[in-house]
Amino acid sequence: MNYLYNQQNKLSNCFILSNYVMNLDLSATALAIYCYLMYIEDRDRYECYPSYKTIGKALKIKSKNTVAKYVAELEEKSLIYTESTEVVLKNGKKRNGNLKYTIRPIRDALEYNFERQLKENAEKAAIDKAQKELEKYNKKHPKEPP
Repeated sequence: MNYLYNQQNKLSNCFILSNYVMNLDLSATALAIYCYLMYIEDRDRYECYPSYKTIGKALKIKSKNTVAKYVAELEEKSLIYTESTEVVLKNGKKRNGNLKYTIRPIRDALEYNFERQLKENAEKAAIDKAQKELEKYNKKHPKEPP
């Protein structure tokens, strides 16, 4: 049996990265973090719980703030969703836990990106139209010299 498949004939020891991810204009570091999250995710629930420190150590990123910056980029691109978690210590006190990362379906990111591009194009078209109207008005109503 092929070593990439487990007994249920599911892929194991690898993850599939959609080609469409390359169309989302991600920075190299954000792409590396996304790949790492895909690598460690629970394949049944699409979730994982690494700390910024764990991600940084795995990818040789020295600053937790840098990791946070690129995690935010992945969220902004709708590739992942994060939630805060809590842990209860033995003494009963609650503390903040690691973030819970949920890998979103690639179609969500593509739809978000497409909608964002449409909005940007509509805004650019409106600005261009306003600029043309202003030029037309200025031709009909030239400014008088002072």
